[in-house]
Amino acid sequence: MKTTALPLFSKSFALPLFSKSFALAFFSVGCCFAAATASLAQPSRSPRLPFQTDTVMVHDPVMAFDSGTYYLLSTGRGLQWATSPNRRTWTVQPTPFIADIPAWTRDSVPGFRDHVWAPDIIHKDGLWWLAYSCSTFGKNTSAIGLMAAERISGPWRDCGPIVCSKEGRDNWNAIDPNFIVDDKGTPWLCWGSFWDGIQLARLDHTMHLASAPLTIARRMALSDTLSAEPNPTSKHAGRNAIEAPFIFRHGDYYYLFVSWDYCCRGEKSTYRVAVGRSHNVDGPYLDRNGRDMRKGGGTLVLEGDRREFEAAGHSAAYHFDGRDIFICHGYYLPMKGASILVQRDISWTADGWPQLAAH
Repeated sequence: MKTTALPLFSKSFALPLFSKSFALAFFSVGCCFAAATASLAQPSRSPRLPFQTDTVMVHDPVMAFDSGTYYLLSTGRGLQWATSPNRRTWTVQPTPFIADIPAWTRDSVPGFRDHVWAPDIIHKDGLWWLAYSCSTFGKNTSAIGLMAAERISGPWRDCGPIVCSKEGRDNWNAIDPNFIVDDKGTPWLCWGSFWDGIQLARLDHTMHLASAPLTIARRMALSDTLSAEPNPTSKHAGRNAIEAPFIFRHGDYYYLFVSWDYCCRGEKSTYRVAVGRSHNVDGPYLDRNGRDMRKGGGTLVLEGDRREFEAAGHSAAYHFDGRDIFICHGYYLPMKGASILVQRDISWTADGWPQLAAH
């Protein structure tokens, strides 16, 4: 059955409530923002924290909910952190998460300093667990770090790396982590960006790897990457244009959301989101036409509309307030491709596939 991707358009989340110049001042340079920011005016100083906004600037957003407050984590210096009582008005504040980035991150990833990418957060066994990405642009010598806390506001303690990748040794990239707990209560981690695509491994009770990585999704077969167009974002990067996995359980299925193509290029971005599903957390994940995501399958669910958003991706999905919601970042054309938070309600077709609301 042929499906059509829902255009990315929502006035409720697209209209900034502050000036363009102020918005750009808070344009947090994300994991891949170097190309995107080339066309943006550079501010003389950043806004004073905390401050409130209905159009929060994010890259690689994830959320958590605790005691009546929503928490929004995203890429930034030591991670970017914001809170909200309603998911509409956000207070952007100094991060409590990684004030002192562990020294092992710089030892493991030469060139990494304090610009932390693509986090994920989960509450399990009485603790909050935070995974975060350490890397340099376009290279796959990377690490996914782990921190834990009894309260989401901290204090957070360093738990070392969950997984590391090394150029020349591993044909995958240890960034873009996502936690998922299966129906037996076992935690897993999926991750990956380009190279051999999306990886998955089982975790132990300390939230460290308990199994070898398994590839569960690719943009194209490995043999096809040899003849694929070079990666336009970096001469060092792989050509298998898939990243940012997020697994969401609904009914009898696990749904794997991934981002295709290229982020981080502002108005030149081509990011979009595809999905597949499986009865088992470790796959195989098939799209609506039965194609295996390990062989390039995936049903498109979201892409830019070329009017307000050029592209969108790096998604997450949650069950909040009795509703399923989808979030991602979108490259907002009225602000020259600046990346802002996008939220959509999820409905489900009769045969169990996600559909995103237009507003």
